[in-house]
Amino acid sequence: QVQLVESGGGLVQPGGSLRLSCAASGSIFSSYFMHWYRQAPGKQREWIAGIIPDGGSNYADSVKGRFTISRDNAKNTVYLQMNSAQPGDTAVYYCNARRQEYSYWGQGTQVTVSS
Repeated sequence: QVQLVESGGGLVQPGGSLRLSCAASGSIFSSYFMHWYRQAPGKQREWIAGIIPDGGSNYADSVKGRFTISRDNAKNTVYLQMNSAQPGDTAVYYCNARRQEYSYWGQGTQVTVSS
């Protein structure tokens, strides 16, 4: 069992930066594949970034070059650094932990990009 708590959301101006955190507890964090998803109003939840246990990562085209996912296994935390934020990035951001048939979600954190 894994519990996930996201933090760091808020209001950011277009072109600005924000760092989201997802703290995990309850299991062996370092063995989990970690992902960030987001869901904008009226839209389906979409995958935006993932990181494997050894640190390799990949991104959706919509955020590639602007967002960076990273993990600190000693702190049981995964991060999403958001740079060059755009109004289209406004959404609730969710952390997901996955291993074998198990998948866990956090409660989400709101990010609003607006001037």
